Order: sequence, then structure tokens, then C-alpha cells
Amino acid sequence: MMSCETFKFFRFWQPPLSNSTVPNTEMADEESLNVNEELNPKLRHKGKHDKPKPWDDPSIDHWKIEKFDPSWNETGLLEVSSFSTLFPQYREKYLQECWPIVKGALKEHGIACELNLVEGSMTVSTTMKTKDPYIIVKARDLIKLLSRSVPAPQAVKILNDEMQCDIIKIGSMVRNKDRFVKRRQYLVGPNSSTLKALEILTGCYTLVQGNTVAAMGSFKGLKQVRRIVEDCIQNKMHPLHHIKILMLKRELAKNPALASENWDRFLPQFKKKNVKQKKVKTKEKKPYTPFPPPQPPSKIDQQLESGEYFLSDKKKLAKQWEEKQVKQAEKVAETKKKREAAFVPPEEPKTHNQDVSTMDKDDVTAMASSLKKKAKEFRKQKSIDKIDAEEFIAGPSKPSKKKSKSYR
Repeated sequence: MMSCETFKFFRFWQPPLSNSTVPNTEMADEESLNVNEELNPKLRHKGKHDKPKPWDDPSIDHWKIEKFDPSWNETGLLEVSSFSTLFPQYREKYLQECWPIVKGALKEHGIACELNLVEGSMTVSTTMKTKDPYIIVKARDLIKLLSRSVPAPQAVKILNDEMQCDIIKIGSMVRNKDRFVKRRQYLVGPNSSTLKALEILTGCYTLVQGNTVAAMGSFKGLKQVRRIVEDCIQNKMHPLHHIKILMLKRELAKNPALASENWDRFLPQFKKKNVKQKKVKTKEKKPYTPFPPPQPPSKIDQQLESGEYFLSDKKKLAKQWEEKQVKQAEKVAETKKKREAAFVPPEEPKTHNQDVSTMDKDDVTAMASSLKKKAKEFRKQKSIDKIDAEEFIAGPSKPSKKKSKSYR
């Protein structure tokens, strides 16, 4: 059998003409044409086909996603396209309850859906009523989000043209399970505060579930969310640093003067700090010797050395009893010491007030002694002032009252 490609090759292949078959007149004409082209080259100018197009209008927003109009595809689709996805067992009860909401939302766009509880799968497929060719891809994203624990009212929003989704797989980014759980908790934050801040700043609904992170929003927001999640799980940057940067960018965007400038000089530069790890204690390797270590002495050898082996049973028992009594006496003394320690009064802590009172007492005694000294000096001064000058002046001596004795 000849393949299709070989058939095409033989069909369009022609044998090359030999030099004898090509006439000389044709060769001469080609040479003359080449010479003329070299002498008179054609002038080429760029943009000769640039003509004004009806869509080259500044008033038209080329990034705007227009809503699909069924009149654009009245005939519908020729082939049936279908997608299927599995869901975990714990989602079975919730999906049974919310399946009428999902079915009603997909029916508006002409998409058929099926919930298989035996296989644990969800299937969506196009029908004859389907007009929008891209809605089947949106329906596939819807069942993916439902299997990743996104609530049905939120997941149904993916059918809108402005809404996109991204499911980030984070399970294979870290090998150590404990480390993975810790970093995933950084992303969630206390009471989901970090996740709420990311939702406000990026404008994307984010849900962390198991080994995946489901995000819904615009393309720009999804790009930011993916970068933040990957940096957090790979330990490149903490989500709080990303939140600070996003808040600064939001403030800078309000200033029209900085619209055309680079914002790197305004943004903080976070350096990664290496935490010092505990050094593992390693045992020093002993030098290798071919001889085995000496055998430790046995109990009998120890008794032979001490001479206990040759003692009689009575003496052995007496020795054991003495050792026991010594140990017991030591233990009794130790316990007595511990009991007496409870009755020893503790030292009273010296307070500031006590120090002040002692200082006051010292001051009072010093003041009393100084006052006594001053009182003595005052008395001496007073006694000097009372001295009469006449007492010290010589005058007529008064006859003494005593009778002088007469000597016979």
C-alpha cells in the first residue's frame, strides 16, 4: 500500500530537464533579464499596502470581550464535544444537593450535564441547541471547580465571558509534608486574613483546598495570584511582602504623573534571611586499630581482685549488711537535711522603705549630737558674759571673822 504522502510526491513530481532538452534561446533570454534588473533595480518603499482600516479607530477598545450573540452561529455545532472529570467522595453529598442549580445554569447555554455517582464523575457535552463554541470549555472549567470544593453559586460565575479560572497544583512543589503544610498555612493566614487581603487586592476569588489552589477572576489577577502562590510554597517570598507591594502599586497607579515611570525605586526590596540551623552533634571517629578492645573484667574477676571470692557466706552477708546500713544512714541524713531546710526562715528581702528608715535614724542621731554640742558652746558663752570685772580689781581687805589664835 502506498501512503498518502508518497502518492502526493509522485503526483506532483516532475523529472529534471537535462541541459540538452533546454533550448539555448530561453537561456539567453533569462540572462538578458537578469542584466536588465541589475542595471534598473525596482524602487521598493515600506508600507505601500498600509491603508486606513475601519477597525483602526482609537475609540474602539480592542481588549473588550463582547458578549456572544446567538445570531453569529445560527446553524449550531456539527460535532458533539464532551469533557469529564472525577470528584472526591466527600463532595458527593454536596454535589447531589446543588446539581439542579448547575443543570439550570448550563441549560441556558445549551449544554447537557450528567452526574455519575457510581464512577464518581461529572460530564458535560454540547447539544443541538449549543450556539457558542467556547461555552463547552467554560463548562469544563465549571466541573473542575466543583470537584475542587468551590461552592456552586461561585463556580457558576465562570460561565460569564469576563470570568476566567486557574487551578494551581502545589502538592509537588515541596517534598517534605510538614514543610508543605506550614507554607500552605502562610498562604491562608490566621482566620483566612491573608487570603481575604489577596482577594481584595487582586480581585480574584481564591480557595486553598488540599494540594491545589483554585482562583477565579481576570487574566491579570490570575497571573498575580499564581506568582504569589508559587513564591510562597517555594519559600521565595512571604505573601505579606507581596501584599505590601500590591498596596503600594495601587497607590502609585492613582498618580497620573508616575504612569510612564519605573516604580522599582518606590517598591521595597525584601532580602531573604537564612535562619541559623542547629548544628548536628557528630561523634569523633576513633583511630582504626586491627586489635579488638580489651575484654572488661567479669564479676568473679572483680571478687578475686578484692578477695571477696574467698570469704565465707557469713562474712559475705555481714559485709553486705554493713554496706546497706551505710547507704541507709546516708539516705536518712539527706532526707533529714531536706526536711530541716523547710524550717529555715528565708532571708527577708531588703526593701527601699527599710533603707530609707535606717538612713533617717542615722540622720536623727547625728542631728541630736550636733544640737548637744551647740547647747554646750552656748552655755560656755553665757558664763563668760556674766563675769564681773570688779572681782578681779584689788581693794581694801576686809577683816576676817575668824579670831586669830594667840600664842603664849
